[in-house]
Amino acid sequence: MTEFDKTNWARPDFVQQYRDNADIYIIERRRMFDIMKSFYRYFISHKAGADILDLGCGDGIITHELLSIDRSIKATLIDGSDDMISRAKERLKDFPDINFKNISFQELLKKGQLNRTYDFIVSSQAIHHLSRDEKRKFYEMIYSHLHPKGFLMNIDVTIAPVDTLENWYMKLWQEWMDIEKTALEIEGDPFNDVISRYKEAEENRPDTLESQLHVLKDIGFRNVDCYYKYGIFAVFGGMKPSI
Repeated sequence: MTEFDKTNWARPDFVQQYRDNADIYIIERRRMFDIMKSFYRYFISHKAGADILDLGCGDGIITHELLSIDRSIKATLIDGSDDMISRAKERLKDFPDINFKNISFQELLKKGQLNRTYDFIVSSQAIHHLSRDEKRKFYEMIYSHLHPKGFLMNIDVTIAPVDTLENWYMKLWQEWMDIEKTALEIEGDPFNDVISRYKEAEENRPDTLESQLHVLKDIGFRNVDCYYKYGIFAVFGGMKPSI
């Protein structure tokens, strides 16, 4: 796993570029947020003051989306980027019961740092930076910090099991960005290197959806499934069973 301070996410200019263009870079980003909120309403919202953990919180948009449907949430947000944490604090400044931890996934795996359990642990576009072995350890850590009948949801990129599908998924991705660029009347081709950067950057370590679902089941998660998928972008997770 690449140390966080050596990745693009430690660069404020890269973070700003991502924030400005995330809805273009990520296929159906808003649709995936809607699916997350539907999941939360159906499985978790009956519990007032639910404890939420947002892993790789970025600028706080995931927690903000959840707070839009349940203001009673108590949330902990974790990110390795100083700039992202600052942005998240600004976005969520009007909400009580919000805690922030400026700590990388590397530090979480090495030192722990989580001292409570949660009803819902969610991560978006972050866990793919871990290697396969590190992902398993990370999912094990998540499992150990869920309440019984608590849920994990991961919104992330994956890789296809075969090259023929992978090539098609890359085409789908490029078509999505082209359509969004046209709709927003963006001139030039500012996103022509997004796919190559994704595939070539050492910090990106996506895995297949199948392998991650298998790991979750092996760890002990139940009701494991993919809730939504569009090319390489997927929403998946599971539940920690009652003791």
